[in-house]
Amino acid sequence: MERDDLKRRLRKLKKLEIKIRFGGVMPGDSRIRLVWDDFFSTSDCRKGCNAAGAKYILDDLEGLDKTRLKDIIDEYFYRVYYQVYRENGIMPANVYDPDLLGILGLKPDADYEQIKRRFRELAKKYHPDLGGDSERMIELLDAYHKLVDR
Repeated sequence: MERDDLKRRLRKLKKLEIKIRFGGVMPGDSRIRLVWDDFFSTSDCRKGCNAAGAKYILDDLEGLDKTRLKDIIDEYFYRVYYQVYRENGIMPANVYDPDLLGILGLKPDADYEQIKRRFRELAKKYHPDLGGDSERMIELLDAYHKLVDR
């Protein structure tokens, strides 16, 4: 995909998030952050990058195939709707925190059984009694309990 076309499409995603979350008008409150701001950067890194912690920068997205790009956009919309649910106090039972799922190395659409299975795999790897990293195990336990004990 051409760089300018990709940049245009990413900016459309930003406008769509504003429409989904705020009805089309961005609130004047400077404390409100868009999911888009943490997810994408359209800065031209060839001229010196100011990605400010964005997960994906334009240079990285430019070389991806359509399937991988679609997966990234799906993940973005999952996070947008997760934020909408949080802001409105309506958290469906089958929607999990994408950051916690990321700690377990799972995609945002993981279900309860996938969470349980992945936790067990990682527990075998990181449990201190089996020679693993105790700090990583604590992080995994914390994420797992926050996901399943809600």
